[in-house]
Amino acid sequence: MRWLSIAVRCSTVTYLCLTSFSVVAQGNDSPEGDYLILPGDVLQVSVWKEPDLDMEVLVRPDAAFSFPLAGNISTSGKSVPDLQNELAQRLGRYLSDPVVTVTVKEVLGNKVYVIGQVRNPGDFIVNPRIDVMQALSMAGGTTPFANLNDIIILRRNEREQIAISFRYDDVIKGRNLSQNIILQSGDIVVVP
Repeated sequence: MRWLSIAVRCSTVTYLCLTSFSVVAQGNDSPEGDYLILPGDVLQVSVWKEPDLDMEVLVRPDAAFSFPLAGNISTSGKSVPDLQNELAQRLGRYLSDPVVTVTVKEVLGNKVYVIGQVRNPGDFIVNPRIDVMQALSMAGGTTPFANLNDIIILRRNEREQIAISFRYDDVIKGRNLSQNIILQSGDIVVVP
């Protein structure tokens, strides 16, 4: 599902209204439902009437990027509207009332990994959201040697790693569908 974040700024002197749109992909959701920027994502940042400040930036592994006049910007835990506001504030020191637009050009930081008895193990960019069955499909399905009822999803939070059980046979029979969870960035699906 996609939605538009709309920022409108009108000048009362010239009666000019500028509308900027940012497409926000859901997935790695913040409490408001906005996509949270991840390391590896490619952003397009532009400032209205400032062609030198229209550029593509790559979010570094430390969840930050550098931008002229604004310096080092951390993206950790931030959505597109959060970044737009922070950039506008920082650029406001040097520019009069800057209008900043940030769009997620490529969602390269939102990866899940599928390993074990699947036809094409590896990392997969997920845009915007996928569940366990979809991840298995992206990996080409399971091999004949897979133990389908002992699949686990490894998920790391700030303090620990947890294992979430997944019984393939239950899901394909329409039972216990709640175990077909939406995967988060960094999840590892292990098919023994």
